[in-house]
Amino acid sequence: MGDVKLVVQVRLLPTPEQAAALEATLRAVNDAATWVAALAHSQRVFRNYDLRKHAYGQIKDNYGLAAQAAQHVIK
Repeated sequence: MGDVKLVVQVRLLPTPEQAAALEATLRAVNDAATWVAALAHSQRVFRNYDLRKHAYGQIKDNYGLAAQAAQHVIK
């Protein structure tokens, strides 16, 4: 049998401070993902594990992302 998928629509109602923090985080993730894509192509490294060796520390240091966000950017 196939997996059942449930789709839920959620509306966020952040405070102005939360909205600013969310926007800053999403911009950092997007910027980091753009950088990782360029790095992957310039180094010709595309596997997650190999790319992590090249990018993980720099993502955390240069973009201020937490470990989980850094891992998702690399994936």
